[in-house]
Amino acid sequence: MAQILPYLLCSALYAGIAVLLLRALAGAHGRGALSPHTLHLASVLPLALHTALLFGSVFRNGQMYLGVGNSISVIIWLTVLIYWAGGIFQRWEGLQAIIVGAAALLVWAPLALPSVRPLSHTDLPAFRLHLLISLLAYSLFTIASLQALMMAALEKRLHAGRLPAFLQSLPPLLTMENLLFRVIAMGFVLLSLTLFTGMLFSDELFGQPLKVTHKVVFGILAWCIFAALLAGRRVYGWRGRLALRWTLAGFLALVLAYLGSKFVLEIVLQK
Repeated sequence: MAQILPYLLCSALYAGIAVLLLRALAGAHGRGALSPHTLHLASVLPLALHTALLFGSVFRNGQMYLGVGNSISVIIWLTVLIYWAGGIFQRWEGLQAIIVGAAALLVWAPLALPSVRPLSHTDLPAFRLHLLISLLAYSLFTIASLQALMMAALEKRLHAGRLPAFLQSLPPLLTMENLLFRVIAMGFVLLSLTLFTGMLFSDELFGQPLKVTHKVVFGILAWCIFAALLAGRRVYGWRGRLALRWTLAGFLALVLAYLGSKFVLEIVLQK
């Protein structure tokens, strides 16, 4: 029970801020109503608690545990952190409400899917750098995918002539599209570094020669999808629904590469 309480508090804080953000965007005013800017600053509270929970869950007994649950939690933590930092310079209240709402659920992942085996080679600085780059890449592509879904919803609502308040807080579609491709480009660079270092220095990083596994195949597939998307954007001016579909397809391949392989090994095969 004592272990559950901090997660419950963190989840409740995330959920509360998400609800209050949506109410603020819907124009709910009244006594004690908080502005989106104030709620953005208040997001530091669950983010700080989430940081402490992650640190205790990932680093135990001098070893590092990064199974399915911890990986999901780290990726959503990085996503919230990146959006929080970006929200200082740009209004993202609508997106932030959805992200902290998702964090309210995904913060429970380490308890629902606990890591039972520590990672090997975590004492190597090169491995830690490789791991950090890969997690940042996944977080950026998570952001890109969330933004792609929001852009699809925004476009659909614009055609229907009805726009909910939380969508009204978003920048124009063209601005969001330009930002989407900048995020994808940054994620692509980090994904390229992840795959390159993993393949070239497999012995040093993982203690064994490179093997063609499920993770490698889907990782390369995701890289090819995002490479084609960026090339299509530059050469043919791809945009709109075509670009959104390629973005989501690439993200799905990444999920299958990283979290999918971990889920099969740890949960299904219990290895």
